Amino acid sequence: MSWRRANPVCLALVTILALSAFGAERVHLAPKFSPGQTIRYRIESSSKSTGKTTSPIVNPEGGSQSSDLVHMVVRLEVLNVSPDGSVRLRAIYEKSFAESQADALDLTAGSFASRYNRLEGRTFEFTLDISGKVTGVQDLTAAAAGQSPKAIDPALSWMQNVSSVAAVPKEGIAVGQKWKTEKPVEGAILSGLITRGESTYLRNEPCGTSPASSADAQADATKPAAVAPADDCAVILTQFEITRRGSARSDATPDDFRRNGLRTSGAWTGSGESLDSFSLATGLLVSSTQSSTQNMDYQITSANTGSTIHHAGKVQSQSQITLTPTQP
Repeated sequence: MSWRRANPVCLALVTILALSAFGAERVHLAPKFSPGQTIRYRIESSSKSTGKTTSPIVNPEGGSQSSDLVHMVVRLEVLNVSPDGSVRLRAIYEKSFAESQADALDLTAGSFASRYNRLEGRTFEFTLDISGKVTGVQDLTAAAAGQSPKAIDPALSWMQNVSSVAAVPKEGIAVGQKWKTEKPVEGAILSGLITRGESTYLRNEPCGTSPASSADAQADATKPAAVAPADDCAVILTQFEITRRGSARSDATPDDFRRNGLRTSGAWTGSGESLDSFSLATGLLVSSTQSSTQNMDYQITSANTGSTIHHAGKVQSQSQITLTPTQP
């Protein structure tokens, strides 16, 4: 009898909460670009790799751990905004520096550092479409020097994070809302790898006051604040995992490897989280702090000779993208 008496009260409370959630203010975080606009970002990333590689050629000096550090400052200039919502941008790498360290001779460390060090002073143009995808990349520096364009995905891969269009539901989001995303891992050694994420719209707060931004400001008081304090930001937490779709025994060879007479197999998993702040006024990314751990145990086998390269290891990565004031 007591439950029956309380039941109408419970139903009333549930109804009120449901109506409140339904009526919550929803926001759309699509970035607002205008021709002539200039935006500047600072990008910092670091990674530490541990593991062992076994190959037909024994390397007695092979290392077991290495670390990489990348620092970039990129100025974006808005060239054109199309009626369909896509925008043409020019990226000028004002600063670009990288270094690698290892506990043994690593012939790839120099190429990693030089790839980013050569970016300083270079200029690219590209299109950011309405889904947040980077297309139509042109290397203006190479064109001026008469060189043929090459793949420069590492140089612009961070741009995927600047737009929130691909990361949030099209109908908008409200504080407290959760949603899930899924996307393939491009260029992976194993086929079928996907990243599954669950995002939560935590709160609104003055831009530049998130824990990551505050810690960064205390660590280097000489660096200016990201944006004017009056601008409010939507704070979104995303937790993600990397897994492989399908059976663990199914063929994991990507088409590119198969065409070159190679077969791949093994496992590759990972997890991490990202804390992102988007300006409610402009829809632009103000700050993004991400950390992840990946575990891998895979082998690459030649279909012709049967020779195999086996690698087992772990990679821990951290990155931060920060919007900085545009200087005159």
